[in-house]
Amino acid sequence: MTTAGSNEIEFYWRPGCGFCMSLDRQLQRHGIAVTKHNIWENPSAAAHVRNVARGNETVPTVTIGPTSLVNPSIHEVASVLTSEAPHLLPEDYEAPEPGPVGRFVTRLLGGS
Repeated sequence: MTTAGSNEIEFYWRPGCGFCMSLDRQLQRHGIAVTKHNIWENPSAAAHVRNVARGNETVPTVTIGPTSLVNPSIHEVASVLTSEAPHLLPEDYEAPEPGPVGRFVTRLLGGS
């Protein structure tokens, strides 16, 4: 397993995971390149996920430098990339618009 550095986004997944497929499609749609690790085929990848997911093999898990996100939304991944590794975003990157739930939560928390 490659240790995540400031030059790559590590994407931990497993076959049949709908959440993994959904996040992967969204990342691809936004031109965000990742290095994929199948936790069912790579024991060290599974160990990494258990380490950051409180002993569970919860996927998708995304690691960007020192930050690991367990079952993140595209918005959470984009936020970490924007603040910690903007050089990994495509030049023409536009942040995804939050869906109805995201807009509701933003309003609830006092955002615009």
